[in-house]
Amino acid sequence: MPENEEMTEIEIEYERLLTLLQDGNIDTFRDEFFELHSYEQSEFYLELEEADKAKLYGMLSPEEVSDFFDTIEMDEDEYDALFYEMDARYAASMLGSMQYDNAVDILNELPKSKVTSFLALMDKEDARQIRDLLNYDEDTAGGIMTTEFVSVTSSMSVREAMRHLKVVAPDSETIYYVFVVDDDRRLAGIVSLRELIIADDDEYIGDIMNERVVSVLVSDDQEDAAQIMRDYDFLALPVLDYQDHLVGIITADDIMDVIDEEASEDYSRLAGMSETERTTDSSVETAKKRLPWLVGLTFMGMITATMLTAFEDTLAQVAILGAFIPVIGGMAGNTGTQSLAVAVRGISTGEIKEESKLKLALREMGSGVMTGFVCGVILFLIITLLFREQILIGAIVSFSLLIAMTIATLMGTLVPLIMDKFGIDPAIASGPFITTGNDIISLLIYFSLANAFMSSLVG
Repeated sequence: MPENEEMTEIEIEYERLLTLLQDGNIDTFRDEFFELHSYEQSEFYLELEEADKAKLYGMLSPEEVSDFFDTIEMDEDEYDALFYEMDARYAASMLGSMQYDNAVDILNELPKSKVTSFLALMDKEDARQIRDLLNYDEDTAGGIMTTEFVSVTSSMSVREAMRHLKVVAPDSETIYYVFVVDDDRRLAGIVSLRELIIADDDEYIGDIMNERVVSVLVSDDQEDAAQIMRDYDFLALPVLDYQDHLVGIITADDIMDVIDEEASEDYSRLAGMSETERTTDSSVETAKKRLPWLVGLTFMGMITATMLTAFEDTLAQVAILGAFIPVIGGMAGNTGTQSLAVAVRGISTGEIKEESKLKLALREMGSGVMTGFVCGVILFLIITLLFREQILIGAIVSFSLLIAMTIATLMGTLVPLIMDKFGIDPAIASGPFITTGNDIISLLIYFSLANAFMSSLVG
């Protein structure tokens, strides 16, 4: 079968573009390259070898490259190598032509010396805008906002506003919302593009604007901004400084990146990793990211080992007790992790309000009681069938399982809620730590009950 028959349509297009690029067929390459979506352009670019990228820079202007760099998706540590290949003046011009917030995201991943060099080579206005954004912390509303937005004054007529909109729209990231400011650039209201279109040309913006505007401060956490945009279904969210001046907006595409980033971070922490791992990481890099958590878990595991040593006499007298340690510890760990996942997800999405925290804890504890009871009964029946004269063992194991699962669900809920109360990321209460903690508690319950009935067990 010919190779092309095994390739997708876009892969065939990429192959043709690569041939045109390598042959130096500028006109045809440009015509076909610009027929692609900007995302497809960025994917084609990322597949190129260093020499082919250099040829592409010769065929495309920095402004044309900036269009697909706005959508480019790369690992953070790959940007430095990418810009090492690119001429500094070309790179500076390209970054200055990008949407400012996207340019800042890239510059935050580069060495400070390189950032300083690019800013010095940039157009002065572009450099000023980007410097302003670089001053904000990456994880704040100011760090993800763009300063390319449309604003009008309340004293403008609709006709004047539409004329102004046509002038500034090409340089704005979005025009679905038109923000209304007063003479001191304080946010006064908002008008949708739809409202502008259907309004009478002679009406004043101040008469048709909505004065109730939801906004965030530049210092607000990006997760809070994402939550607001999700709750209100906004396409853009205004960002204010401490004097209520409108300094930028957060757009839906920025929030999608935030949600993806936060979800990846929470998943990594729930899995017991301090950083998000990538499939391109080497064995050494992967080990370095996992070791801190695993070392901590090793020390916690030693507590379990010490407890088993303390109950050595109990195990020596009734050896069969040891057979059910994995069952009780495993079930407690599983139920605790389930409750942890529910609590962390509820906190991150804002579903858990202050007044509903107690209700959630009671619900999870009730769930632990019911699931623990059902699993305990099943385990009791299995033990009495397999070990016919060990009814008391079955009762101890089953009751221990009931208590352990109840406490585990309560811990899985309360620990992240308490951490959130003190401003600590609840995802740090990772699954492995909750599981190990529940192992310790479940063993303590199990052997305490066994010791309480020891005279009956050995009698």
